Amino acid sequence: MELNPRVAAIAPSVTLAVDAKAKALQAAGENVCGFGAGEPDFDTPEHIKEACHKALKDGKTKYAPNAGLPDLLAAIADKLKNENKVAYGTDQILVSNGAKHSLFNIFMTLCREGDEVLLPAPYWVSYLEMIRMAGGVPVLVQADESQALKVTAAQLERAITPRTRLLVLNSPSNPTGAVYTEAELRALAAVAVAHDLTIISDEIYERICYDGVQPFSVASIGPEVCRRTITINGFSKPYAMTGWRLGYAAGPKAVIQAAGALQSHSTSAPNTFAMYGAVAALRGPQDCVARMVKAFDERRHYLVGRLAAMKGVTCAKPSGAFYVFPNIRSFGLDSLTFSARLLESEKVAVVPGAAFGADANIRLSYACSMENIREGMDRLERFLKKL
Repeated sequence: MELNPRVAAIAPSVTLAVDAKAKALQAAGENVCGFGAGEPDFDTPEHIKEACHKALKDGKTKYAPNAGLPDLLAAIADKLKNENKVAYGTDQILVSNGAKHSLFNIFMTLCREGDEVLLPAPYWVSYLEMIRMAGGVPVLVQADESQALKVTAAQLERAITPRTRLLVLNSPSNPTGAVYTEAELRALAAVAVAHDLTIISDEIYERICYDGVQPFSVASIGPEVCRRTITINGFSKPYAMTGWRLGYAAGPKAVIQAAGALQSHSTSAPNTFAMYGAVAALRGPQDCVARMVKAFDERRHYLVGRLAAMKGVTCAKPSGAFYVFPNIRSFGLDSLTFSARLLESEKVAVVPGAAFGADANIRLSYACSMENIREGMDRLERFLKKL
């Protein structure tokens, strides 16, 4: 059988592969310190689980409308209006099977064959493959430590060609934890407006910020920016609902309806009773999010402190999400070799930065226990001393 060339060219997710290998080693009896998966180690809050449980008991197990439950669409619209200062009608929102699915729908809807997509690097691994699957051409715009791992408006200007159509923004960022300021996002958005680009703004980590940093939604800048922005968000990160698989896209009605048509012929609506839990997540108490962020912050401080004390390692302190992205260039190994040797010799699982377009770095998630972090840092320090 011959494969579709576009599918055959897809590189498997490195983050999922690292997590799978770590779990396989653990299943074989190895004591592995895993820093691979971006998955909060907290349980889903009880009031969310109870809402789902009640939906099951009440027989809410049939197909839902393709775009999502009306109550959930209304709750999302209220959330976007009150928290993000963006007014969307419920017909401008599409609920999908995770924010990853939301992104896939939008790339498939907006990318035409050969369209160039500006992709700030380091980037989340799946952006690159999604753009290619949709027929687009990723154009990497590289940021480094000297600019806090954030691209500038001037860099975007230099990368634009007559074929440029889309700009991907992710703040707070996976894998770097960098958070763009309002002023920085306004400057990037101005470039998009000047060149008639559509912005795909992935804001899945918006609730996870530190040191008083406030996230900012690009679409809130004003009507000119809003009408060319697709906002992506979801429930997995702030509410520890990774396995619930619920995300959403909000944007111009024509785009959302087209993405909805695509979804109707692929997955249809997400899990019905899970969406009742999502309504409870948005409508219910938010102190559960604050507790998780407080724990993440404690881990962040410890992890960055340990890394900073290791000779040969440099690491920018993240302002959001739950990742650190240390630079290991001084050890003379590419990130794939470094990560493989670290896992083999010390049973510490990290994600090589090459997967994110930054081969001098590795990514560590601190969405894991402090015990795992302490032991993992001891092992990493031991490993570095051997190099």
